[in-house]
Amino acid sequence: MPNNESLSIEMFLRKTFKGVLDAIATAVNKTGILPNTVTLLGLVGTTFGAYLLATENIRWGGLVILITGPIDALDGTMAKLRGEQTEFGAFVDSVTDRYSELIILAGLLIYYITKQDDLAIGLVYFAAAGSVLVSYVKARAESLGFTAKVGILTRVERYLVLAPALLINRPEIALWVIAIFANFTALQRIFFVRQQAKEQNKILTYSKKPD
Repeated sequence: MPNNESLSIEMFLRKTFKGVLDAIATAVNKTGILPNTVTLLGLVGTTFGAYLLATENIRWGGLVILITGPIDALDGTMAKLRGEQTEFGAFVDSVTDRYSELIILAGLLIYYITKQDDLAIGLVYFAAAGSVLVSYVKARAESLGFTAKVGILTRVERYLVLAPALLINRPEIALWVIAIFANFTALQRIFFVRQQAKEQNKILTYSKKPD
């Protein structure tokens, strides 16, 4: 099977800031707060940020989203340090990530509906579709025994595009980037899985040939 997965930005950031994350996670663990609680608190913070976006407080919403974003890495680090990494915890984390992203886009959707900006409304739709498909293609591929950890705009990259654009009050810039490149990333993953399937079929066909 092909394997051209490269070091993602997420992995780079986790390795770069490992010491900081470990220190913060250790401190939070001492308070008795559970990793899943931190995950849900991050979702609450993101929801508040989305509310600010919907009520035309773009920069403030962006600031809240920028602050709550790193929580995605904190809860996993907390669980690891506690020796309590579980499949259910990973499941909750992944589902919460999807909700967080869609909630933010819902806030922008309401904002643009009130402004009656049809183009931006369309961009929000395609950005949401691309974001969901990137995750779905990976999950579906892995359920079938393939890998799909490739692509130019995964969740972390989308966050790094969106948060700064909100801070400068230009969300439409981020929406254009995400609408185009998230869907492109989904296609990258589809073709990557197709390549693996073709290679697997060649191997199976070869193994069935008579001596």
